[in-house]
Amino acid sequence: MAVRIGNGAGFWGDELAAPRRLVERAELDYLTLEYLAELSMSILARQRAKQPHLGYAGDFLEVLASLVPQLQRRPSLKLITNAGGMNPRGCVAAAARTLCDAGLGACAIAAVDGDDLLDRLPELQHEGVEFRHLDTGEPLADRLAATPAAKAVAANAYLGARPIVEALASGARIVVTGRVADASLTVAPAVHEYGWEWDDWRRLAGASVAGHVIECGAQATGGYYSGWRDVDFRDLGFPIAEIAENGGCVITKAPGGGVVNRRTVVSQLVYEIGDPRHYLTPDVDVDFTTLEVAEVGADRVQLSGGTGQAPPDSYKVSLAYHAGYATSGQLLVYGEDCRGKARVCAEMIFQRLRDAGAEPEQQLVELLGTGDGVPGTDENVSSPRELLLRVSVRDPRRDVAERFTRQFAPLITGGPPGLAGYATARGDVRPVYAYWPTLIPKAFVSANVEVRPAKEWNQ
Repeated sequence: MAVRIGNGAGFWGDELAAPRRLVERAELDYLTLEYLAELSMSILARQRAKQPHLGYAGDFLEVLASLVPQLQRRPSLKLITNAGGMNPRGCVAAAARTLCDAGLGACAIAAVDGDDLLDRLPELQHEGVEFRHLDTGEPLADRLAATPAAKAVAANAYLGARPIVEALASGARIVVTGRVADASLTVAPAVHEYGWEWDDWRRLAGASVAGHVIECGAQATGGYYSGWRDVDFRDLGFPIAEIAENGGCVITKAPGGGVVNRRTVVSQLVYEIGDPRHYLTPDVDVDFTTLEVAEVGADRVQLSGGTGQAPPDSYKVSLAYHAGYATSGQLLVYGEDCRGKARVCAEMIFQRLRDAGAEPEQQLVELLGTGDGVPGTDENVSSPRELLLRVSVRDPRRDVAERFTRQFAPLITGGPPGLAGYATARGDVRPVYAYWPTLIPKAFVSANVEVRPAKEWNQ
């Protein structure tokens, strides 16, 4: 027998009906929902700053409500998600209300946190943690000192599978975490079910590979697939990993559209892995080059031979800091020589800002429809009859960004002919949260696990 783990969400914003379809159409032991990325953590940090009781992926609550009938019908089905984001306990409390309203007040829910380091940054820096940038080696303190008005707004360690296993061992049916490494959502149920040791690198590597393949949802079942002409995208079946006791797995999917074949699985295997010999997770350092990938049936691909070794002694940290303000504006430019017209418009905008002493620190002009969407890949576009001029700016000063938003409307009557877009409102000025990838020794991070019935979380 294999542990069947399905993933019904690959990111915050994924199809809301997919998890329900997955559990209705396929027999699962566990459903995982993966919501977090570096960008989503910054969005949640901004959300929490405005409303401290939020800071989690709100989509999860709608998904959970849609799953209630299956949770009632199939008491052995368990759910693991990182929807907790910046506020796992807030997410659990909201989820508990949904469960209690459905008569599932006895359902045990776990909150897993301890990943949030933001309030501890001064203490940790005093202890000698410099939070050096993974690419440049620059200490965080130096960057914040050199950036006007900069301050850290989020800092979350990527926890591993251990606290999720602890939650499952304590009887949790639903586990809600903060920032956890994506593959660990799948590793945890395999460890829990089979009782693997934490130094069984081969098995942990196999489960991590399975987790990596299914973590992005439909990307393993036909989404983003180069053979897209042969894929029915109208009703994609989301992925399932059948993990064996020896750590090998078969990747398949729920009935419906999409496809699982060697190409879809391999495409996802090499997605965002860096060095294929060292796919680093908090649980294990995986060597992807030893994997064997074979089609063993319709929509069934077997993965075997994964190997691994001890993981790093540090956690990756997703850190973001406030780095000014950004906004953008756009105009449709139509007619003969629309390229020339668009360039004139962009120059008018920036000349007026220079004259006002408000030239933005960073600026980007794109002529979409001429190859600028993917620079360097389509430079020989024949003369277009229309294009979309998109101009974006970023600056430490909010007033500079706001002044920029007022430069588009005057072009309609005071620029070249063939412009449209005058009905569009001025662009929103939004804070910019710059990403700062870094590390922290594991000794400085402790996960917290609390398991209680929904009715107690709902008090």
